[in-house]
Amino acid sequence: MKLLFERSRPGRGTTLLPPCDVPVPAFDSALLRGAAPRLPEIAEVDLGRHYTELAKQTHGVNDGFYPLGSCTMKYNPRVDEEVAAQPGFTQLHPLQPESTVQGAMEALFLAEKLLCEITGMDGMSFQPAAGAHGEYTGLLLIRCYHKARGDLARNKIIVPDAAHGTNPASATMAGFKVVSIPSNDQGCVDLDALRKAVGPDTAGLMLTNPNTVGLFDPNILEITQIVHDAGGLCYYDGANLNAVMGQVRPGDMGFDCVHLNLHKTFAAPHGGGGPGSGPVGCKAFLEPFLPAPRVKEENGTYTFYTPEQTMGQVRSFYGNFLVTLRALVYILTLGKEGIPEASAGAVLNANYLMRKLMPGYDMSYNTICMHEFVMTLQGLAKETGVTAMDVAKRLLDFGIHPPTMYFPLIVHEALMVEPTETESPETLDEAAEVFLRILDEAHADPESLHHAPHDCPVGRPDEVTAARSPILRYSFENE
Repeated sequence: MKLLFERSRPGRGTTLLPPCDVPVPAFDSALLRGAAPRLPEIAEVDLGRHYTELAKQTHGVNDGFYPLGSCTMKYNPRVDEEVAAQPGFTQLHPLQPESTVQGAMEALFLAEKLLCEITGMDGMSFQPAAGAHGEYTGLLLIRCYHKARGDLARNKIIVPDAAHGTNPASATMAGFKVVSIPSNDQGCVDLDALRKAVGPDTAGLMLTNPNTVGLFDPNILEITQIVHDAGGLCYYDGANLNAVMGQVRPGDMGFDCVHLNLHKTFAAPHGGGGPGSGPVGCKAFLEPFLPAPRVKEENGTYTFYTPEQTMGQVRSFYGNFLVTLRALVYILTLGKEGIPEASAGAVLNANYLMRKLMPGYDMSYNTICMHEFVMTLQGLAKETGVTAMDVAKRLLDFGIHPPTMYFPLIVHEALMVEPTETESPETLDEAAEVFLRILDEAHADPESLHHAPHDCPVGRPDEVTAARSPILRYSFENE
């Protein structure tokens, strides 16, 4: 399709503003552009058609199955959007006096209370703007704790090799050295390797449970105890909380702090649908270090306050408030009965689809999974030459968003599938049929899969060239 610059024609536009009826300020010429910016000049009808065409080419949960592993691309209930769109919330200014935003402050206070109950934490900050930002903030909590105790030798964070890629990056940004430990042959933490890794320089452990291959670590209590006995703290990456919310709490597993992905587990918009939110919760002994400001309630009045040893602010104001509001509506709608039902549904759907695919696809671990499972196409690639990338591209022709590819790195030719609880059995049956059909195609005509997708607006791109020589700006003909 054409770009807006290619559709542009001089003199066309959509501006119908009345003449200015207030004085026009005179700016210093040194502050003004030498020439007007070269923006597209488009008629309203052409502009509308352009974005409608783009929308048709965008795949979302509203378009079809979206089993993107470790991302929890679940359906976002419309009621959450309706509440968050109320003018009483959308027209607030972050610098308004506290007395004029009591409802919004109550919403933050209630969201903190409910999320702490779900996670087993005592306090929470909503400032972090996304998951990795939450990781960074949680690690700063650990750093502040050791620094306050004068235990400056603790400068290492232990990260399993199956961790999310942002874990080691966040630890490095927070000033720690990363110690990677391997997984055992069951796909969980190698306890012997963990015991060898901990010591007087251990600041903490970053762990996701269930882990990235979709397995709940049976040794989780022993893992956190090993780290605590060594004087370190335990950080819980909440990316996979959708599998266990309402069933078990990170705080009860022995974790001291946790970040949540409200844009995943608690059904706020995800990816291109809107801003994320990665609030950080912690046990009471870490609360003094949480970012400021926080909300407290006294005699029915809500006020902001600054924790005594706060790390300061990690973001402007109070975080992505409307995302928090969506999550709050989601929690209140489901209630204490619905939250565990949602996680149980996520686990049921993942196991159902995994069993449907087992006759044709090799699973990385042939055991009951939690919310997601990882297939290895290493055998298929060796037998037919068809790779995980080929299968993923072919899925696009059937209106299915590909699973996560080539992750985690400990599984070769990996496809990580997470159906979430919001998909019906009929959708999972149809998806299984497509996966198995592609498997038949791989054996019958592998060459065709190397060129998939065949029916999408864009075919197989040259990804190496796109990565090494990206075209990031439009080139005008007269340049």
